[in-house]
Amino acid sequence: MASFVLRSDSPAATRGIGRRLARYLQPGDVILLQGELGAGKTCLAQGIGEGLGAGQRVKSSAFVLVNEYEGRLKMNLADLYRLSEPSEVSDLALEENAAGGALVVEWPDRAWEEMPRERLLIRLKWVGERSRELRLEPEGARARELAEKLASGVGSQRRRR
Repeated sequence: MASFVLRSDSPAATRGIGRRLARYLQPGDVILLQGELGAGKTCLAQGIGEGLGAGQRVKSSAFVLVNEYEGRLKMNLADLYRLSEPSEVSDLALEENAAGGALVVEWPDRAWEEMPRERLLIRLKWVGERSRELRLEPEGARARELAEKLASGVGSQRRRR
């Protein structure tokens, strides 16, 4: 499977990558954002929301597990950080919520087995004092298409695993 690596040197650049990704999103697309605290997951989600024309600023909420944002395409943002049991995710009906829009999940590693199989996983990690690496790992044909479109315009390195 091919993966793509993007670089970001600022929160604004990370939001810009999210805005670009939003251009290609269609109903049913699933984006998983994984990385340590402060790696840029919320900045990327904010960019996706901006790119979709969400009327309000996207934020990670400590107490609301799924936030809905209306724009060109509805975006459901699930933040699973506070979950203690993977089984709690099944109650959220994430795939059903994504059917009419796009689903973006922060902290998907809290419940891997509950995540949709067709998805674009974006692993964010620090690679310097200000730089981040965004590794795109698509699962399925649609996710692969999204990764290729995003990487083609941002400048990436393609890697085979």
